[in-house]
Amino acid sequence: MTSFIIRRLFQGIVVLFVVTILVFLMMHVLPGDPLRTILGPDYVNYSQEELDEIRQNRGLDKDVFSQYFDWIGGVFKGDLGVTITEGESVATQIGDKLPITLTLGALALIVSATFGLTFGVIAAIRRNKWPDYLVSVGANLGITVPNFWLAIVLLYIFGLKLGWVSIIYGYDFDQPLKQLVLPVLCMSLFGIAAQTRQSRSSMLEVAQQDYIRTAWSKGLKERTVVARHLVKNGFIPVVTTMGMQVSFMFGGAIFIEHVFNVNGIGGMLAAGIQNSDYPAVQGAILVIATVVVLTNLIVDISYAWLDPRIRESYR
Repeated sequence: MTSFIIRRLFQGIVVLFVVTILVFLMMHVLPGDPLRTILGPDYVNYSQEELDEIRQNRGLDKDVFSQYFDWIGGVFKGDLGVTITEGESVATQIGDKLPITLTLGALALIVSATFGLTFGVIAAIRRNKWPDYLVSVGANLGITVPNFWLAIVLLYIFGLKLGWVSIIYGYDFDQPLKQLVLPVLCMSLFGIAAQTRQSRSSMLEVAQQDYIRTAWSKGLKERTVVARHLVKNGFIPVVTTMGMQVSFMFGGAIFIEHVFNVNGIGGMLAAGIQNSDYPAVQGAILVIATVVVLTNLIVDISYAWLDPRIRESYR
């Protein structure tokens, strides 16, 4: 088991290294001059010599490879650079914004796992009955509805028309918790639908096993069969879906946080892309990739905890 964890950690480090290269190169091939973002309208008032001096001070006069090695060297020292637009430490900004995004993501993951697993189990044990049909239709709708479109619709209804939430001030830790409801709902919708479909299929497959038939033949109560046998043994594929959700949630956070004006890392990433702020984008994506890699590692380890047969294969 230890060797498996070490091997997966090494693979995760390789993935992160590749991510840093791809993100760095993609950011530097985008059109636009970062100095125009730094200087704003005053850009035209600077002479070429002054612009060259600013580029040199910012390290923008070096070739792409030199800039990459300077940046990755700083990463190993805990220095993610300085934002181009604000001149602030990228690590400091991420430290302020990441907890907000993690809060949204954790709540969305809990909501999607709770409702998705519940709906999936209900659909499985009531197969080909009206609860199954209702849950299946709802799950299919949830899969197809874009979360950014849903965010705009919900903000229009509950923010502009009903006035239940603010459409000007987004969520920060100093804002009311009710500002969290709509972002969490939008981020968890796809997860609820995916978990419902996956858990339903998994439970139906497990329900065909001999030990489930034996449990029913012994006259055990439905609650006992579902809780002790059906859910536990059908939960492993659901864990995989939960791990994949983390990637989708962080990707969707860019749009959701932008729509709801949430002061998280997704909003930071969107602003960085819009302003060609290389250090901000590189640092934000590196942190997001790290969270996703660690989540996948936790999912792999959880397999062994859920199924002893898998734990034996790791030895």
